Formats: sequence, structure tokens, C-alpha cells
Amino acid sequence: MKRKIINSVIKDTVSFIQTSDETNGSISELELTLMPGGGNFPHYHKSFTETFTVIEGSLGLKLEGNKVKILKPNECYSVPPNQVHSFFNPEDKEIKFNIKISPGHRGFENSLRILYGLAEDGFTNEKSIPKSFTHIAIVGRMSDSYLPGVTKLLSPIFDYLAKRAERSGLEKQLIDRYCK
Repeated sequence: MKRKIINSVIKDTVSFIQTSDETNGSISELELTLMPGGGNFPHYHKSFTETFTVIEGSLGLKLEGNKVKILKPNECYSVPPNQVHSFFNPEDKEIKFNIKISPGHRGFENSLRILYGLAEDGFTNEKSIPKSFTHIAIVGRMSDSYLPGVTKLLSPIFDYLAKRAERSGLEKQLIDRYCK
């Protein structure tokens, strides 16, 4: 299994420092590089805490209530389960940061491998969002990532698509292709 994955569409990288399997489920630890303007969508996780620690540059965090935190090198912030959050690069240069997930989460790790693999194979748009709603559903369910607010209304549809993909074997095909 690859220790470093690269998303050629958005030029981000993820290095797996410690996986859930290696720590007996204690943590998943990742190091990310994020390009200028990069980031993700607001979401929350139900089953783990996510701790962000900046290595180089500044990392922006958007939190519930439209709060924004800008972390500098060696600063960290933990997002508990069920707290809506997203991260972004507020700088005009590449930044580097660490994420520790506690307890560890193999599905989260695999979802990143799948997302980056889909990007490499041309199955995402220019922002590296999967073109297939089924792929989005699989990755969301696998990573324990949920949409907040009005977008939460889509949850039953995504849940249905993810379950159908599991039954049809599509989820296993993605894992076999990108996570081995």
C-alpha cells in the first residue's frame, strides 16, 4: 500500500505516517500538503476527533457558527465528533500540516486513496470532486463524513447510493483498485 498519494488535479499530497492498522485502531496520522486556494467542504464526523497541527505556513479552519481560526506552525486544534468544520489554505504558497484521527479510521484512510485515485484516472472535475454521485456517496460513507445544514437533506439519497454500491460490489472494486 502506498505511503504517499498525489492528487495531480489539485496538486495536493497525503503521506500516511501511521495507519489505523499499524496502531491497532488507536490513531490514523497523515501529513498533507495543500496548494494555495485549496481546502474542503464543511462536514462533520460522528465517530472520531480530528486534530490539526501546522508544520509549515498557516492553516485556516472554518468552524460552526462561521468561526474562523488561522493556525500557525506548531499550533493545533482538535475538532470533536459532530462539529462542523472545513480547512483551507489562506496563503499564496503551499502549506503543510498534520492530521491525527482518534480513534484511527481505516475507512477515512481508504476514502483518501480512492479520491486521489479517481482524480488520477480522470473521474473527478477540476476541483477534484468525483463526477459520479455514487462515488461521492461511497467516499462519504466510508470516511464517516456527513454534510451539514440544507445539504443534509441529500443524506438519504447518498446513503441509498452507498448501500447499493456495496451490494453491487462497486465499493469493493474501488478498494481493490486504489487501496491495495
